[in-house]
Amino acid sequence: MREESANLDMTGLNVWVICGGPSGEAEVSRTSGRGVAQALQAGGHHVKLVEFEPRMAQLLLAEGPDVIFPVTHGTLGEDGCLQGMLEVFDVPYVGCGVLASAIGASKPVAKAIWRSLGMPVAREFVIRRTDSLDQAAKRIRGEFGGTVVVKPASGGSSIGVERVTADAGEGRLVECLATVLSLDEEALVEPWLVGHEVTCGVLEGEHGLQSLPPMLIVPGRAEHYDFSSKYVPGGSKHVCPAPFSKAIVDRISELALLTHRAIGGRDLSRTDFIVDEQREPSEGVTILEINTLPGMTPVSLFPEAAAKSGIDFKSLVDGLVRRAHSRPKRAVPVALAMPS
Repeated sequence: MREESANLDMTGLNVWVICGGPSGEAEVSRTSGRGVAQALQAGGHHVKLVEFEPRMAQLLLAEGPDVIFPVTHGTLGEDGCLQGMLEVFDVPYVGCGVLASAIGASKPVAKAIWRSLGMPVAREFVIRRTDSLDQAAKRIRGEFGGTVVVKPASGGSSIGVERVTADAGEGRLVECLATVLSLDEEALVEPWLVGHEVTCGVLEGEHGLQSLPPMLIVPGRAEHYDFSSKYVPGGSKHVCPAPFSKAIVDRISELALLTHRAIGGRDLSRTDFIVDEQREPSEGVTILEINTLPGMTPVSLFPEAAAKSGIDFKSLVDGLVRRAHSRPKRAVPVALAMPS
């Protein structure tokens, strides 16, 4: 890996924006990548948009960028695999490290940590490909009874999320489990919670970790915030700050910071919630999942919330790459000689 370039001006860094890859969210990632690259270029950085693929490792060794901004989503790019490769090459990168990325990508593991800390999460069943789906459906109906949501245990962008109503037979539930398990090795089944869909980002900056204004999401194309509602312009309505009482807003912000810290997060994340404002704030806010590499498309939630805090997109991505680049290098241990 080459040393930091001496021929850059005082502000510009050589930045790779990595996107795409072997994921169902690859096109979302590429859209994010183009937006981040344009904003970094406008901020005076020297930017290369790089596809996440095996030959990328050779390019990385040959060119040695100053810092990397991953906007990869889903398998391999968001679950610690890409982050592990970057650790091996000792190149600074934006976002969570290996462990936090892996935890955040696994909804059951993240929920287990939050539950152990007394944080509010929904009950769940985790169904694996080796399980009997007929028996699993009977257990789910016996335990939850009502409407449930079936989703991949990993991944995001609402890909593969299935809602199964209370009056649907066990056969329909088996079909949904099979569909989800064709996308992921594990399916997560939770009771369908009634309430508002809300998200809240956190961002690390000069003054430490701060929560961004919580955002209410009103889907326009489905009963929940599905893939189409997320990415079709006008597919959903975003209300930021969310129009709740101060007590509820404070609770959402508190939990967003706690979820980030609990998994060992770094730089940024975004946590999704279901909010029942008819209940007390201590009981009416339920954590769904955390996103350790939030989307950066023109309709993405994280940059929209940052803008509400007075942080425009160019400043947001510039601050993230500079923070990553200024982090202390990983300590290299001294190898001890074998005792004679």
